[in-house]
Amino acid sequence: MRIWVSSKGWLLPDWPAPPRVRSLITSRDGGVSRAPYASLNLGAHVGDDPLAVAENRRRLAGHLPASPCWLEQVHGTTVVDAAGLTAAEVPVADGAFARAPGVVCAVMTADCLPVLLCDQSSSVVAALHAGWRGLQAGILERAVAALEVPGARLLAYLGPAIGPQAFEVGNEVRRAFVDAHQEAAAAFLPAPPDWPTREVAAANGPAAQQPERKWLADLYLLARQSLQRAGVKAIYGGSGCTLRDGEHFFSYRRDGVTGRMAALIWLAEV
Repeated sequence: MRIWVSSKGWLLPDWPAPPRVRSLITSRDGGVSRAPYASLNLGAHVGDDPLAVAENRRRLAGHLPASPCWLEQVHGTTVVDAAGLTAAEVPVADGAFARAPGVVCAVMTADCLPVLLCDQSSSVVAALHAGWRGLQAGILERAVAALEVPGARLLAYLGPAIGPQAFEVGNEVRRAFVDAHQEAAAAFLPAPPDWPTREVAAANGPAAQQPERKWLADLYLLARQSLQRAGVKAIYGGSGCTLRDGEHFFSYRRDGVTGRMAALIWLAEV
């Protein structure tokens, strides 16, 4: 279930987090960017007018205790302590955590999966960017280890991502997951025969005319499997599809040139 903030069209995660844990996921609504970034694009790296991005971020910051700690996301597994960053720092990382109140952790997405974490005693929170590369490399397991809290004491929320009926991948993606963890096979279904396919990029020979085998991948299930391996059992969210819901969400797979949404989490003052 999702709870929409009606005045902005943003999402309040529906999960039993402790009262001190505050979280928010933006949609594409509420900003000043023009098409194809309309309207609340928060990404400064996608070709949008820098003044529009700055205004969008200013509007978002007005609903937060502080400006978010933005990251330069690279589909890796680095998770940083946001409380140790200065306002001008933009670390190369795909996740951030904070134990200090008022420090806002943030990740940006436009089909990749945003994952929010907190513990039952509200001592730490984290925001993680989990595309298929990050999931396969262990971004969620790395984050759980960085929080230094037993997985059984953590809660996870899976934000909006490209859905399992829309995320087309090739054999190499499925193989990377299944070779590492056999149970990952359940997250891949053969694409229907009439699904759009790309031709194999071979320089010469008959193989160049053969369509590559395609699969539909379930990022939500892959994330649940990763979290469960790390001991996390309390997992919420994980529904919907950014590609199919163009009214609310940016989608790189759908549009190519597009904006970015943000998933944010922080600890309120005691």
